[in-house]
Formats: sequence, structure tokens, C-alpha cells
Amino acid sequence: MKRIIDLVIASLSLVLFMPALIFIYLQIRIRLGSPVFFIQQRPGLRGSPFNLIKFRSMRDETDATGKLLSDEQRMTPFGSFLRSTSLDELPELINVLRGDMSIVGPRPLLMEYLPLYNKEQARRHEVRPGITGWAQVNGRNSLDWPERLKMDVYYVDNHNLGLDLKIILMTVKQVLSRQGVSEEGHVTMSKFRGNNDE
Repeated sequence: MKRIIDLVIASLSLVLFMPALIFIYLQIRIRLGSPVFFIQQRPGLRGSPFNLIKFRSMRDETDATGKLLSDEQRMTPFGSFLRSTSLDELPELINVLRGDMSIVGPRPLLMEYLPLYNKEQARRHEVRPGITGWAQVNGRNSLDWPERLKMDVYYVDNHNLGLDLKIILMTVKQVLSRQGVSEEGHVTMSKFRGNNDE
């Protein structure tokens, strides 16, 4: 049932947001250049890798050695707007149609984090990752890592259609308020460095 609902919502959303998708695509080409999409391998169900698709929100500027500059240096006002409104996430609807993701579930993080989770935190991969999730509507990137991962596991243990609907409704409020977009002192969120909770 969850998969059917994912397909229906993703299909209808792509049709509904098509004008916005086209407009954002053109704006990124003009303001940031090519490529328009940010594609990165992320862990999905049971940690299996898939290619996450987002709109690009940062410039690809590097230092003299060819290393990417910090997020703060590469972020533009337009990119900040895309992130704060979550419009950069719209292409992930394609990931939902492919079966890589669900509308609701723990956010797909980085592949490099997989060996850093303790056994309890690793349980976040027992369900498909989502465009939005329990952690996103309860603080988003303003949460510290232990609390964020704890909320992901809470969703794994308690997910049902009622909770998914609640999260979707809370997501609308969260996006409109633009709260929790970044961790204090960061334009996004600091990297997860592991823990000693095992």
C-alpha cells in the first residue's frame, strides 16, 4: 500500500510541479550554469546504493589545488532560496518513481557514513529513504546527529499510513516556515563523524 501511495503522489506531484521544475531548471542554467542536477550516490533500502537526483544549489568553485571550496563559499542567494524552500528536492520524485525512495522515510545520507553508525542507528536503512521524514519535521538540520538518527529509528519502528500523513502535513508547515534549514554556524549541516555508543 505504501508503494502504491508513493507512486500516486510522485506522479501527481511531477505533473503539478512541472511548470516550477522547468522554471527552476532554466534559472539554474542561467545563474549557476551546467550541470543543472546534483547527482550523488546515497545508501537506500538495506544500504544499497542509488543515485540521488537534486537540483544543484551551489557553484563548483575550487581552490588552487582543485579542491572544492566550502559550502559557505559556494552557496549563492538563489541556491539558499532553493534549499530553504526545499525546491531543490523536487527531482527526488523521480527517485520515488524508480523505487529508490519513498515520499516519507529517513533522509538518505552519505555512503561514507555507513561504517560510522552503531547497530541501532544502522536500522534507519530497514526502510526506503524518504524525501521527508520524522527528523525533518522535528528540527530538520538544526538537530544534532544523535537526536536526528534516533528519530530515524523511531520512524522505522512506528511507521504507518497515519504517521506518514502526519509527516506530510507537518512538512508543508515546515517548508513554509523555512525553519531548521541549516545547523547553527553552517549553511547546511556538519558531517557525521561517528560515535562511541556501540
